Amino acid sequence: MIFISLRLLRKGSGTFAVFRGAMSCQYSLVMLFLCGFSAALAVSEICKEELLEGTSCTIKLPTKNTNLKNTLDKSKEIKWVHLSGSGLIHWKNGRMKTNSLDGKMEEDGSLTFESVSLKNTGKYKYTVFNAEGSQIDVGEKEIKVYAKAPKPTVKISCKNGNATLTCDTGDRTDLNVSWYKEDKIIQNEINPKLLLTSAQVQENEPYSCSVVSSPVSNEQSDNVTVSCPTGESPGPHTIFGHDFWIMLSILAGSGALLLLLLCVLIICACQSCSQHKMHQKDEREFRLRNLQAPDSTKTDPNTAEISNYE
Repeated sequence: MIFISLRLLRKGSGTFAVFRGAMSCQYSLVMLFLCGFSAALAVSEICKEELLEGTSCTIKLPTKNTNLKNTLDKSKEIKWVHLSGSGLIHWKNGRMKTNSLDGKMEEDGSLTFESVSLKNTGKYKYTVFNAEGSQIDVGEKEIKVYAKAPKPTVKISCKNGNATLTCDTGDRTDLNVSWYKEDKIIQNEINPKLLLTSAQVQENEPYSCSVVSSPVSNEQSDNVTVSCPTGESPGPHTIFGHDFWIMLSILAGSGALLLLLLCVLIICACQSCSQHKMHQKDEREFRLRNLQAPDSTKTDPNTAEISNYE
C-alpha cells in the first residue's frame, strides 16, 4: 500500500527516489530487528554454577512464579538478595523499589547480569509474595565466578648443562601448572618449575606449560625447544681427565706447601747470614784485644836490679 501511494504522488525519476528511500527504510527496520534479536539471544543464557569473569547470563526465577504471558504480575512482590554481600533488588506494586545489585530484574522476575565479576560470587535468595503480602515461594541460587587464567610463558635458565624451566604467569600464584613434552603431560602440580638433566636437554624436544585457574578457564604457553650454551658442557668440569675441584684442591695444597718451604728456606738463610756476621764480628774483636794486650815476655829494668841485689 505504501509503494502504491508513493507511485501515485510522483512519476518518472521521482518514483525511483521514493522507491530507494522505502527500501532503505525497510533495510533499517530489518537491521533493528536483527540487532534486537541478537541482544535477546545474548541475555537468554542461563547462569551456570561455575562462570568465567565477564560472562553475561540470567538466574531464572522458577516458572511457577510467572504468568502465561511471561510478564510480571503487578500484584506480586519479588525480592532478590545477595546473601554473600549486601545487594538487593525489590519489585513491588508494578515498579522497582530498590536495586543495589549489579544485575537487573527481567519481566519474568529473573535476575540478569550483563557481565559477572568476582564479587558476584555467592548465593542469591529469591522471595515471592502475593497481592495479600503472603509469601508464596522462596529459594536460593548459587553461582561461582572465576578469574580468567593468563597466558603463560616459558623461561629457561641453564647451569652446568642442566636446565630449569619456569612457567611465568606474572603475579598469579593460585594456578595449577601442568608441563608437557611433545604435547604429552609429564608433570601436574602447583610448582611452576621443571628441572631437566643435561641428557634431557640434549634431546632437543619441545616443552610447554598450561595453567588452570578454575574449572572454566585454562591457558597454554607456546612450545619452546630447550638448548643450553655450548660453553656449559654436561657433567662436571675436568682437568687432565680428573675432576676440576679435586685438581684445584691438590694444586692449592701444593702451592701452600711450596710457599711454606720457601718461607722456611728464607728464615734459615737469614739466620745463617746473621750467624756468619756475628762470627766475623767476634773474630775482629778477638784480634783487636790481642793487639792491645802488653807483652808478658819483657822485664822491667828496676825489677831486674832488685832481683840481682838480693
